[in-house]
Amino acid sequence: MDSQRTLRRAISCAGIGLHSGRKVGLTLKPAPAGHGIRFQRVDLNGAEIPASVEYVRGVSYATGLAHGEARVETVEHLLAALVSQGVDNVLVELSQPEVPIMDGSAAPFIYLIQEAGTRKLAASRRVLKVRRPVRLEDGDKQMALYPADGFRVTYTISFDHPLIRQQSRTIDLTPDVFAEEIAPARTFGFLKEVEMLRQRGLALGGSLDNAVVLGETGPLNTLRFDDEFVRHKILDAVGDLALVGAPLCGHLVVERGGHALHTAFGRHLLAEADAWDYVDAPVDVRVPVGVAVGPAVAG
Repeated sequence: MDSQRTLRRAISCAGIGLHSGRKVGLTLKPAPAGHGIRFQRVDLNGAEIPASVEYVRGVSYATGLAHGEARVETVEHLLAALVSQGVDNVLVELSQPEVPIMDGSAAPFIYLIQEAGTRKLAASRRVLKVRRPVRLEDGDKQMALYPADGFRVTYTISFDHPLIRQQSRTIDLTPDVFAEEIAPARTFGFLKEVEMLRQRGLALGGSLDNAVVLGETGPLNTLRFDDEFVRHKILDAVGDLALVGAPLCGHLVVERGGHALHTAFGRHLLAEADAWDYVDAPVDVRVPVGVAVGPAVAG
């Protein structure tokens, strides 16, 4: 069986919050087996928030968590990086109530994890292996997890924009595949919505340095992939489903998803307890990456 993992050493960075626009300090620290992923607000006397669907308190343009008086926003990109690289246990210290947006993707967090390194712990890793299909629908939006070996994602998006229209991608996720093909995909949004969001106190830290911004006819910055938009949605789904609590084994299929559907599906999956079992992960398998434990932003 495979072992749980944590970081070899602590590592820090600083950035700005996408929605708050405030400077944020972040430190990732090793944690013991069974600790899971936890956020700690060092500016609030060390108040902690477990990375769990139980604590989801916001899904508007980003995923937010809250426990007591403490909250943390925009957690999905960091969570995706951690679980995709097989990090089960880590303490995430924050100096503000939002994870820094960095360049709008998960790639900077992948870099931090690789620089810190990972190490095995003396405890086995459990994988949530689905035995029968689990589905959730919300109008024209739907999400399902089907029995399969490993972790595969099929994601389809549809937007009324000439550059996007409909995009679909199927991908088998491993640490390297995620790092190379999904992590660099940036959050995206629409220029016409920026002012509306800022009037609502959102996207205050958004810029062309941390998001793909779409005008009426095309992007205002250069795309990293032709289908960067659907790749980012896959990134978001991996991060949001990190809130379930164990790596997934199955084929995840999503149509027109977003943070609200992702997190609702996570709760629904856990409630369907007869549909899955916890099994020991095979030796040296860091994925399925599914689960452990954004501006004018469509992503």
